[in-house]
Amino acid sequence: MEPSWQNKDSRQKLLALIREKAPDYVPGKTPAQTRENDRLLVQNGVFSEAELTQLYCKAFSIEPLDEDELQTPEPYPGAQNEFFNANLCLPFEWDSDKITFLAADPYGLDQLSFLVRKTWNLGMEFRFVRRTFLERLLSKVQNTENEEDRGLQDTEDENTLRTMAGEARIVRLVNDIFTQAIELGASDIHIEPGEDRVSVRCRIDGVLSEIISCPLNQFPAIASRIKLIGGLNIAESRLPQDGRTNVHLGRLELDMRISTIPILTGESIVLRLLNQETITFDLKTLGMSPGHLKQFERLIQIPHGIILVVGPTGSGKTTTLYSVISQLNDNRKKIITIEDPVEYKTEGLCQMQVNPKIGVTFATGLRSIVRQDPDIILVGEIRDRETADIAINAALTGHLVLSTLHTNDAVGAVTRLLDMGVENFLVSSALYGVLSQRLVRKICNICRGVPPADGSRCRRCNGSGFKGRTGIFELLFMNDELRSAVNKNASSSELEVIAVRHGMVTLQQDAAAKVAAGITTAEEVRRSTAEL
Repeated sequence: MEPSWQNKDSRQKLLALIREKAPDYVPGKTPAQTRENDRLLVQNGVFSEAELTQLYCKAFSIEPLDEDELQTPEPYPGAQNEFFNANLCLPFEWDSDKITFLAADPYGLDQLSFLVRKTWNLGMEFRFVRRTFLERLLSKVQNTENEEDRGLQDTEDENTLRTMAGEARIVRLVNDIFTQAIELGASDIHIEPGEDRVSVRCRIDGVLSEIISCPLNQFPAIASRIKLIGGLNIAESRLPQDGRTNVHLGRLELDMRISTIPILTGESIVLRLLNQETITFDLKTLGMSPGHLKQFERLIQIPHGIILVVGPTGSGKTTTLYSVISQLNDNRKKIITIEDPVEYKTEGLCQMQVNPKIGVTFATGLRSIVRQDPDIILVGEIRDRETADIAINAALTGHLVLSTLHTNDAVGAVTRLLDMGVENFLVSSALYGVLSQRLVRKICNICRGVPPADGSRCRRCNGSGFKGRTGIFELLFMNDELRSAVNKNASSSELEVIAVRHGMVTLQQDAAAKVAAGITTAEEVRRSTAEL
């Protein structure tokens, strides 16, 4: 009998099941393309990973596994890790006749079956699990198998720390922290020693949540392991350190920024996770209303002038600016950025990083950038008058300048520039628009904030009731009346009255519309934006 994964009826059944929720879904021409199309369904919220896995099971008549009860399998003897990584599969049971694999999708199983028969002369069965869960298991198994290869070169004075960092249990623990963070969609990992325990927390959709607590005596080894990964000095715990590295977890490559500072109980370690595979820069995905999006897309088409994105730290300003750059980036324009630090490496851009140690500040870097014949300049942040003056001069001499400020609302950007000492007439001449924004969590579209009837946690949102974030926005368009008011040194409240009279939708109004639409909740808006 033909195996079910080679059965065209099963494949057609799967396609029909997917199209029930995604009518426009088209499978790829290759297994890799189809796998990517399915990943996009999850990324765009059409299905959760668990739902898609259930569809695979249903289409191919496979009994679903309970991931919570699945133990980490032993490494399969005589096999190479590259084989399992390339095919995104993992043996978890075997005997003299067959191997049973865990798989994340059915698309590569024909080739896998052929390779298993050719390599080991065995039959094959398989069970489906979520992709992130499988990648986590792959990492655990490979860490166990290769623990002796993970030791790093010893030096005489650092021998103890390096030995501790290379212990199998520490290697597994640190990699488990990374994989859990990825599975939960975390943006940051915080590792903090307390009086008697080490707390590991992840920032998920802007909120910290503890994922692991371990004995305090493990902290030196954990800290040393992370420092080794990031190329930091493992023997230094009295001074702050910063590093950046790429980490491979299964088939995933993760860009990671590492920061340490000394605290009373040891060191606080924060890791910023930059998963290039899941980052998309598209204005349409930021959560702007159709009206805001239309206005903003018109604004960014100006050939010269300054456009500012404002809001507190962590409000998504950099993502918005890179979404603008992504839309404007083509071979006809020279785009240069200066940032502190460069977070997203992007093709087609000339990206420059601030380095005060050698005298490269925003101001000095921007002064040099202007001489590079750019069309568009992205300045990570305008922090002082010198930077503001150079940016305004660039805008007035034919460049489009994009930058950020830390202000509470759109009109606050005008008064902030004036407070820096920039002349009124320069602000009114160069500034074309200000987008103010915040981020709020979106209600989970699986459980809608209500725990499952059986008392279990919703796997998509981990029981929080929220999954993913969206922006709330306020867009200020400079017009003749506003420019005249700026020249007359009008207050922020006067500028806001004028802007609203000309149709500006305030942050409060945009937030209220998203609450009314069931996208978020009033409590979440109050939590994220104290001033609203």
